[in-house]
Amino acid sequence: MSTPVPHNLEATRRRLSGKQAETVERLTKAAVVVLAREGYAATTIRLIAAQAGVGTATAYTYFSSKEHLIAEVYWRRLVAAAPPPLPDADIATRAITVLRQAATLVADEPELAAAMSQALLGNDADVDHLRLRIGGELRTRLLDAVGQENIENLEYLELLYYGAMLQAGMGHLSYADVVDRVERCAHRLLS
Repeated sequence: MSTPVPHNLEATRRRLSGKQAETVERLTKAAVVVLAREGYAATTIRLIAAQAGVGTATAYTYFSSKEHLIAEVYWRRLVAAAPPPLPDADIATRAITVLRQAATLVADEPELAAAMSQALLGNDADVDHLRLRIGGELRTRLLDAVGQENIENLEYLELLYYGAMLQAGMGHLSYADVVDRVERCAHRLLS
């Protein structure tokens, strides 16, 4: 599991004071608890707010939907996990190091992982914003791993990763299988 996100991390909708950042932190932690207990379909902002000890209206001040809140959980975990140190190795090994870290951020929390896949497919404008931020962060990390001269391969790696994560989110693969298959495919692609 990644380290906690600093309280001053900018939220997707607005800048936060210290107290507001603590409220958002409580809501994101509560979302993980509620998802583990209730599953994605039964999870609501109301249940998450109650778990966090805040009013439902307060939760909606920060998050437009449960999808937005769940996407924020993943975004916070991604940025809290510093980019992995890249080995002095071939680009396949370097790319796999990045992809393995991203794929395993929620691998030990199946309800959160499934919810994250569903949430990121939502059409909420705030989810769109987070999808772009998440994709940009992963692209930056992959680009550092493969280098500018391999930009075409970068696009293939992104398609490989997102396709594998979608299959895991749909229940066709476990997140452990995602890591193994992405590794095999990346070696084949980049060899």
